[in-house]
Amino acid sequence: MSSPVGLVAGVFVGIDVATDELVLAERPSGRSWSVPNDPAALAVLAAELQQQAPTRMVLEATGGYERAAVAALQRVGLPIVIANPRQIRQFARSLGRLAKTDRLDAAVLAHYAEAVQPPIRPAIDAATQELDGWVTRRRQLVQQIAAERLRLTSAHPSVRPGVERHIEWLEEELAAVEQAIEEQLAQSSTFASKAALLQSVPGIGPVSAAVLVAQVPELGQIDAKALAALIGVAPLNRDSGQQRGKRCTWGGRAHVRTALFLPTRTARLHNPVIRAFYQRLIKAGKLKMVALIACMRKLLTICNAILASQQPWNPEANPATS
Repeated sequence: MSSPVGLVAGVFVGIDVATDELVLAERPSGRSWSVPNDPAALAVLAAELQQQAPTRMVLEATGGYERAAVAALQRVGLPIVIANPRQIRQFARSLGRLAKTDRLDAAVLAHYAEAVQPPIRPAIDAATQELDGWVTRRRQLVQQIAAERLRLTSAHPSVRPGVERHIEWLEEELAAVEQAIEEQLAQSSTFASKAALLQSVPGIGPVSAAVLVAQVPELGQIDAKALAALIGVAPLNRDSGQQRGKRCTWGGRAHVRTALFLPTRTARLHNPVIRAFYQRLIKAGKLKMVALIACMRKLLTICNAILASQQPWNPEANPATS
């Protein structure tokens, strides 16, 4: 029997990840089962699924709970997709599925894999996963320090010394994490080469280079449009009939966009290509934030071209960076 129109023949698996277990659903068979979320069970699951040779397996990004499962499944070459939770909820609503349980979520993920055919995430090696862990931890510490400094402004005088001690401890921990990131970048010739090429671009510093190396492993391997959509800086149309709405950006890897915000502002001032691009957009009547997001997309495109060519920043010698 042939597949329904719009669906591709194959086996599609959705995995709902929780702290203690994984709930799996399979299409088109409709099979559903669960396994513990521990290393031994994940190894067994990976071996079983490898024999089944699924076409795609979709998990939601769950703030890190999915990492062990992704690593175990990618280790045996399984095709993994990490989906944006908001996109999955919108897909579920389009199907009229408003109820939410682990089993229903897994079924929606499997249906999404079958119907949408999202791009498969490239396998990430252990070193990149470790670097990603350090980069993620750095972001968490920066957020905690900012929160504690905000609390300090309104804290009762009797409480302030404790908050100050916590800030001091967090800053020491941040320094140790940044040292670990620096050491890991230096220990890997691949990481060191990528970071050096990225830092040759005016505006990209050690922190933003580490974020790009750890959290955008596709950089230098995909085209500019795909990269913009991946990070969430591609403008999306909001048109209906004769109405033309404002284009906006959303989805993608929000943590990467956040990490690139300050570097983009720096590049707007000190990178001649980005500065000229920004000024041209402002003269054309674009809002400052719209122009800044466009500059972020331009900066990513430049970084992508540099890693693809393996040539450092030189706009005169490399048209792709201009």
